[in-house]
Amino acid sequence: MNNDYNKPIIEIINLGTCFNNLWIHKNLNLNIYPNRITTIIGSSGCGKTTLIREILMLQPITEGKIIINGEEISKYKVGTPQTKLLLTKVGMMFQQGALFSSLSIIENVMFPMLEYTNFSKKAILEIAQMKLLLTGLNKVNFYKYPKEISPGMQKRVSLARALVLDPKVIFLDEPSAGLDPNSASDFDDLIKNLQTELKLSVIMITHDLDCIWEISDEIVYIGNKKVLFHDSVLKAAECSGIPELYSYFNGKRGRIIKKSKLDSMIYAGTN
Repeated sequence: MNNDYNKPIIEIINLGTCFNNLWIHKNLNLNIYPNRITTIIGSSGCGKTTLIREILMLQPITEGKIIINGEEISKYKVGTPQTKLLLTKVGMMFQQGALFSSLSIIENVMFPMLEYTNFSKKAILEIAQMKLLLTGLNKVNFYKYPKEISPGMQKRVSLARALVLDPKVIFLDEPSAGLDPNSASDFDDLIKNLQTELKLSVIMITHDLDCIWEISDEIVYIGNKKVLFHDSVLKAAECSGIPELYSYFNGKRGRIIKKSKLDSMIYAGTN
């Protein structure tokens, strides 16, 4: 993966997505840069998850281009060897975890390596164990099944599976959804720490304002079928020129969170 901080790892050019004569995206342009956490926000139905699925080539686009590390991946058909190879270079953590209920925790994490590598079973087991430990899961849970562990643990397993092929780009769809505030905060810290330690590029969808303020480096706001804003969280919160974006950060709850985060930043700057 590209290590040049100022060169985009993902380029989206004039993207259009149409379902049954309804345009979800139209003339959408976006550059995503490495080694940071980029959060995609927007109202329900604006096409956030669809955009990620298109970047991952899980569904085709209608028009435009998607380029990853200089390679135009959108010219390939979904399910071709080229798109399958792409999926070994990125990681995806789905909103509900998407763990296989019939497989144990360790088997869930081993699954991508069994599918995409020629490593020995012993090596695959050791790597899977390492990734689970990296995400904070205790060994006592490795051979349990998803239904036997808490939602917070399930999130960690899903994250470990997303990391198991050592991607430099990972996608997170509502990573803290369904967690209590303390568990959500711990998971936010885990994401940020792993992003820093592993030098990951994280593309995240979330509605959690605490998470957005706490760990996001930049905000991508989608509206009217395209990217209307792409800049820092602070600038997003002050962007009165886009009423929907402004209200997103400055509604009743948003104002409380915004004030708390800004006060914390000021306090940290004076100590």
